Amino acid sequence: MNKDELRAWLRLSMTEGVGNEAARNLLACFGSPQAVFEQSESALCQVVTPKQAQALLTVPNELAVQCVRTHQWLAHQPDRHSHALWTLGDPHYPPELMQLADPPLMIYVSGQTERTLGNAVAVVGSRNPTPQGAEIATQFGEALCAAGLCVVSGLALGVDGAAHTGALRGGKTSAHWHTVAVVGTGLDRVYPSKHKVLAQQIALHGLLISEYHLGTAPLAHNFPKRNRIIAALGLGTLVVEAALKSGSLITAKMALELNREVLAIPGSIYATQSHGCHALIRQGAKLVENAQDVLEELQLAPQQQVNLFADALATDDPMPSDDCEHPLLSHMGYAPVSLDALQARCGLDTAALQAQLLTLELDGAIGRLPGGLFQRLAAG
Repeated sequence: MNKDELRAWLRLSMTEGVGNEAARNLLACFGSPQAVFEQSESALCQVVTPKQAQALLTVPNELAVQCVRTHQWLAHQPDRHSHALWTLGDPHYPPELMQLADPPLMIYVSGQTERTLGNAVAVVGSRNPTPQGAEIATQFGEALCAAGLCVVSGLALGVDGAAHTGALRGGKTSAHWHTVAVVGTGLDRVYPSKHKVLAQQIALHGLLISEYHLGTAPLAHNFPKRNRIIAALGLGTLVVEAALKSGSLITAKMALELNREVLAIPGSIYATQSHGCHALIRQGAKLVENAQDVLEELQLAPQQQVNLFADALATDDPMPSDDCEHPLLSHMGYAPVSLDALQARCGLDTAALQAQLLTLELDGAIGRLPGGLFQRLAAG
């Protein structure tokens, strides 16, 4: 893409009041962004509203700055991954996004741009999961990627980050991305900043995607909008943990609208982060207990299911297999439990119980929840 083409694409995408649908109609009529801006107002009014036509004749204030910023970003190619800008009609543009009612006019990408998506599943959930929820997301990400699936998520704190991390562990060298992160900012920044290293690792083995121009800050309304891209890229959406009012449920709804599968992992009745998953299951979402359930529901090739059992069965099993586990764990179960309830079960005095809980917490065998609750974690 030369500078003139880049400028025209940016101008079309930045024109106020002209959304993705109107822009697609203009491209279908006139053939290219450059041709759009060569038209008279009357010609434009044959395709869009008079107000939109007026806007198209006005150069956006920030266009020049954005052109320079984007050109420099594209010119700077890191050693082990690439920057690119894929527009509608580009052979690299993911065809899955064309099923959206308003596919992005163009997407910024950073990572292994020569690879492709392959079969993918979206994994989403709470930004503030229980310790067990975060561990489950990591395990599922690893097992699904080991089975040959690309794990798509949103790079957010909590379940998203855990799913990406698991996928990076489970990935093998292939022609497909191990994981894809769809972000709600410009790709010249990482949000949240805690995931800077994770974003770098994703770029080395997968892809980061954004429909937002470089320099775009983490604006609240951008994140629900980007969820439609997450839903579109996956054959289905797996919800690990989600409250009843959650962005993850928005993603699940978008997946249904795209005729994608929706799957959910049940959790404790005491954890509010599980209530959204339970609501989805009541409404017909597939109840998932292991990664094999995901492959079967998505009706993937039998060989991928064989790969899962061969390479990731141990990771996929949420139940501990060690017969020599700490005695206190047998009293805990997997639901959150209070100190008083646990003391009544095991009969230990308070000081001894707290000492053992601290030891188990430091060993990563249990997690501490808000409200003075404890929860046993799945075996690694």
